Amino acid sequence: MARWRYIVPTAAAFAAAAVGIFAIWVVSLGPVPRGESLDHSAMVVDREGRLLRPYATKDGRWRLPATVDDVDPRFIAMLLAYEDRRFYDHRGVDPLALLRAAWLLGSNGRIVSGGSTLTMQVARLLEPRTERSLGNKLKQMVRAIQLERAMSKNEILSLYLTLAPYGGNLEGLRAASLAYFGKEPKRLSLAQSALLVALPQSPEWRRPDRAPDAARAARDRVLDRVAAAGLVPADEIAAAQREMSPIARLAMPSLAPHASDQAMLASPDRSIHRLTVDAVLQKHLEDLARDRARALGPEISVAILVLDNASGEMLARVASADYFDERRAGQVDMTQAVRSPGSALKPFIYGVAFEDGLVHPETFIDDRPVRFGNYAPENFDLTFQGTVSVRKALQLSLNVPAVALLDKVGSSRLATRLAQAGGSLTLPKGEAPGLAMGLGGIGVTLSDLTMLYSGIARLGSTIQMVERAEDVALARPPRRLLDPVAAWYVGNVLIGTPPPDNAAAHRIAFKTGTSYGYRDAWSVGFDGRRTIGVWVGRPDGAPVPGLIGRSAAAPILFDAFARSGQTIAPLAAAPKGVIYSTNNRLPLPMQHFRPGALAGEVAEPLRILFPPNGARIEIAGDKPDPLPVKISGGVEPLTLLVNGRPLPSTSRRNVFFEPAGPGFVRLTVTDAKGAADSVLLRLQ
Repeated sequence: MARWRYIVPTAAAFAAAAVGIFAIWVVSLGPVPRGESLDHSAMVVDREGRLLRPYATKDGRWRLPATVDDVDPRFIAMLLAYEDRRFYDHRGVDPLALLRAAWLLGSNGRIVSGGSTLTMQVARLLEPRTERSLGNKLKQMVRAIQLERAMSKNEILSLYLTLAPYGGNLEGLRAASLAYFGKEPKRLSLAQSALLVALPQSPEWRRPDRAPDAARAARDRVLDRVAAAGLVPADEIAAAQREMSPIARLAMPSLAPHASDQAMLASPDRSIHRLTVDAVLQKHLEDLARDRARALGPEISVAILVLDNASGEMLARVASADYFDERRAGQVDMTQAVRSPGSALKPFIYGVAFEDGLVHPETFIDDRPVRFGNYAPENFDLTFQGTVSVRKALQLSLNVPAVALLDKVGSSRLATRLAQAGGSLTLPKGEAPGLAMGLGGIGVTLSDLTMLYSGIARLGSTIQMVERAEDVALARPPRRLLDPVAAWYVGNVLIGTPPPDNAAAHRIAFKTGTSYGYRDAWSVGFDGRRTIGVWVGRPDGAPVPGLIGRSAAAPILFDAFARSGQTIAPLAAAPKGVIYSTNNRLPLPMQHFRPGALAGEVAEPLRILFPPNGARIEIAGDKPDPLPVKISGGVEPLTLLVNGRPLPSTSRRNVFFEPAGPGFVRLTVTDAKGAADSVLLRLQ
């Protein structure tokens, strides 16, 4: 008894000292890491959060965040059945698993089964060990208990799904699923899930791309364990064991690579970049561009742009036929390259002419040899059609009528109008806009051209094109391109353009273009929902004999609409002021457009003397008084158009019109020989 009187206090003292030392040691470990400082792969995602392109971490690892909600629930069940059956019952350490591991070690003389829980594995992944030792194992147990107190079970599982090693530079289930199977973890098959459950135990020895037999054997052991647990029917297990196992790694997703690179450069410190791109549409159009480019030639590239007419959001941007194809200069962004648009600017010439009241879609116009100073335009086929309607002239892309209208509208005025609407046009240094711009003698990007065409679809107003989700709310207000009536006329004409072979007519309003020397082929079209622009050519600007917009770019445009996954939406309804008329019912000056009067017929040019262009006029009351218009020059009879709507023809030089109310009003006067003058007023 006397001995026990000393032993018990001594043992208690030693125990207290051990507890104290252990407590000090635990405190010395510091706060439990929870993964906040981990370097994750930056990701570019689409409008729905779907992965477009990931980027490796600074040390070259693929570490993509994954949560329990990102994974098929069956994978979680298989993981727990194989790794930690009592995961939801223990508090970080499973005493039963430790006892079983100790028993098997003593019975077999070697490690047969580890006693680590998933939480302990997460602790090891958060603080990688340099060697296996009892001290490190004890540290893992302490950290596991701390993690369980600091985090929920699902948060711990999510850390495991993000950090588990899968061989090489792959970390986390999502990276492994993409690298070995090319799919997200929610879409894994039973056999694929089993393989990814098995890999983290020996990620290098079981790598499918280096040890396919070992990987398959490990997968089948997981399937056997799952079958024994009764989680999956036997017939499904047998089918999974017959499934082929991967033998190589796949490339990481690289959708919208040019847009992704630009988003990364704009915000390099951001971990997730959300674009307005639709991943499904982007994939379809990248495949389309790649297939068509290969069919057209070894150095041909294709660019495709899709805009949402209502919001200006970029839904797809294929900037080259193949990002990794050096022969096609795949990393050059052809949606931003300045190229000659050929005839693709003609709709805007006609739009301004409609707005000015120079012509109506049913106005006759001459397609005959004509010379403008030293410039004598010719049609693409070197023939002339004679007298045709304006509608047919635009649909057939006749050159002489377009140049004649541009001569009346004014090249500088058209260039200014397009620039004010957001479209940047590029001219050779020191040159001013001239008549040749109507046939492609100017530079423009596919992005700007597509945006301008969307302005026609929007009945005359352009909206800023946005690609990053955070920029949608910051977009500038719409800009004026054309009057609504003029824009509607253009769309109404273009929807009747003859489609390419084997394509349905009267579904898409579109226009093609071919630059001088067959360097660029274009096709831009729209329906009531989307505008799509297509460019085809060589990135180095070399000519490609036979490269024509109608045969090279237009079929891609129609195929792009078909692959959009949506039905063709009707164009916008006709706005107030549209004139439905045959040629013989139009006002006399608008029945036949003539570029100029015969010598001696017009001594004084037609002009609106009052009110002057840009005037601001005060009006009062709900029913304002008629406003006077004073006209000089021209050949009678004269026709005054108010916002495109003609008043009765007259020989009077002082006429009146009744304003509808405050707002902008365009007054246009035409004479019997087709001369015109126009002013824009603001009534307030």
